[in-house]
Amino acid sequence: MTRKIKYVSAFIALIALLALNITKASAQRTKKVLIVVTSFSEMKNGTKMGLWLEEFATPYYQLKENGIEVTIASPAGGKGPIDPKSMLPDYLTPSAKKFLGDATAQAALNNTVKLSAVKAKNYDAVFYPGGHGPMWDLPENAQSIALIQSFVAQHKPVAFVCHAPAVLKNVKTKEGAYLVSGKTVTGYSNKEEVDGKSTDVTPFLLEDMLKERGGKYEKAATPWAPFAVQDGLLITGQNPASAEPTVQKLLAALSAK
Repeated sequence: MTRKIKYVSAFIALIALLALNITKASAQRTKKVLIVVTSFSEMKNGTKMGLWLEEFATPYYQLKENGIEVTIASPAGGKGPIDPKSMLPDYLTPSAKKFLGDATAQAALNNTVKLSAVKAKNYDAVFYPGGHGPMWDLPENAQSIALIQSFVAQHKPVAFVCHAPAVLKNVKTKEGAYLVSGKTVTGYSNKEEVDGKSTDVTPFLLEDMLKERGGKYEKAATPWAPFAVQDGLLITGQNPASAEPTVQKLLAALSAK
């Protein structure tokens, strides 16, 4: 009888040890973030479009530096176009300069996965960089809409910077309300669009759309100053300079999970 009790005790201890190891392994599992970029590269009048490099490079490097596995997807797959203007000397931030000298990062952006091939269940969060490109091919994209709704339904962080909150235009909750309705959000402001003389390359004004959809729109006191807000697991940044605070909020949300 004593021997049997010893065996049972040893078995229980083994089960507890295995459970502990499984818990540790789960905690140490490499987290995965999906970055969704635009495939829109050119307007009908020939104006070159794409993502804004700083808004891609900053989160890309900060996620990688924190040990997070990054996958890049786009509606068409293949090469993710970069807005040529974002590579001009005046707009080259340290992360953008690093990207231009990084063959591995360039290869990743040139070989994006098709949006139709990715599922929210395989990632811990999603990040959408801006640029005017996403305003044209993502707000009406059914796959992007469904993907974001899946992340939200699975209680996973979703982050958008600068013009990228435009992709939330038709995203709804399971109850049928617009996702941004009643939520504190930000995005490229009307003043920044007007002062930057870029209203002719936008299908709509982002600030207006967010307000029309019921969002509680906020912005920095000074145009183009870094500004990001979070409402639950919804994270938005106002402009290119907001890429860093936006990804920092995303990293904090991932750490809390």
